Amino acid sequence: MADKKAQLIIEGAAPIDLPVYSGTLGPDVIDVRGLTAEGVFTFDPGFMATSSCESKITFIDGDNGILLHRGYPIEQLAEKSDFLETCYLLLKGELPTAEEKQKFDSTIKNHTMVHEQLKNFLNGFRRDGHPMAIMCGVVGALSAFYHDSLDINDPQHREISAIRLIAKMPTIAAMVYKYSMGQPLMYPDNKLGYSENFLHMMFNTPAEIKPINPVLSRAMDRIFVLHADHEQNASTSTVRLAGSTGANPFACIAAGIAALWGPAHGGANEAVLRMLDEIGDVSNIETFIAKAKDKDDPFKLMGFGHRVYKNFDPRAKVMKETCDEVLGELGINDPHLELAMKLEEIALTDPYFVERNLYPNVDFYSGIILKAIGIPAELFTVIFATGRTPGWIAHWNEMISNPYKIGRPRQLYTGHTKRDYPNK
Repeated sequence: MADKKAQLIIEGAAPIDLPVYSGTLGPDVIDVRGLTAEGVFTFDPGFMATSSCESKITFIDGDNGILLHRGYPIEQLAEKSDFLETCYLLLKGELPTAEEKQKFDSTIKNHTMVHEQLKNFLNGFRRDGHPMAIMCGVVGALSAFYHDSLDINDPQHREISAIRLIAKMPTIAAMVYKYSMGQPLMYPDNKLGYSENFLHMMFNTPAEIKPINPVLSRAMDRIFVLHADHEQNASTSTVRLAGSTGANPFACIAAGIAALWGPAHGGANEAVLRMLDEIGDVSNIETFIAKAKDKDDPFKLMGFGHRVYKNFDPRAKVMKETCDEVLGELGINDPHLELAMKLEEIALTDPYFVERNLYPNVDFYSGIILKAIGIPAELFTVIFATGRTPGWIAHWNEMISNPYKIGRPRQLYTGHTKRDYPNK
């Protein structure tokens, strides 16, 4: 039942009553589904004022810098939880008991291996291909390797697919990196934790296996946690839209990866390093700060401010602490990192940035951390996709588990009216 009603008045027509619903948090929504029967529909490019679904997974209050997963603040999850527990929370709706956590972790570990034939599939790509192109292709192809559990109407099949995707994404990400480097692929080690295992597969070789630095492993885990879900963003909406056709989960996640690829979305932290390359040296910062302030100059400071958060990005605060820990642990003397820290200092103190809430965001700090760990910039979005997978799956599963309709946005047509084909 609607909590209240809104009334749409169109000149020359009778008023149209529209139901208004209230969620547990956030603004009320006006149900406009009945408008098509009245011969009109809404116009909302970018869907900035449109609620496309009902969800219980994640809530964002951008004005106040709040991000909740199933009601838990992201800051608390980053501090007290780990990535697999956050995965469980997103998928199941509640934090696991100690027994449930142990069982879930064990199940994930036992599914980290990928089909051996995937190596042959990998060999079909050029070694200098972009890692996101390879990951998109490989994940989409998983349905050809694991077609035993693709009945989306079977809850058990959906759970098996969820486990496989979460477990295999870091393995695939590491395979993509090793393939581009011409190094032998590393098998996962079930004695290691999720993030530790990922770094093991990334940086160890069969000839030399070194223990993974726990500070780096924890940093990697936090990066995964902080990227686990972000409500109805472009890639998540893409996963839902693809899923609304009845497509299998591997195809839907591949669609999400494709959407994430864009520099306005998942490619933002890669863009941060490209910006640092462009600035070049600390001595050039003042020049580029002036360019950023000039509204007629196309240059933009990447990694500052956020489309959703009009205040400080709550994830950035945690990521900054992690960034300081990693840089302190590694003691790296890198001109890029020196440049980034100087930019951070300016953004936090310069009135121009402070007044506009252009604080360093999660992409700024995660790019610095990943570079410090030794992960190349072109792999950053692959890392993002690995972390975002549980969120994508949770939203896909939530949609499939409830009544849903195939996505079909409308348009405001401004082309030619009907015309006849000319005689020749």
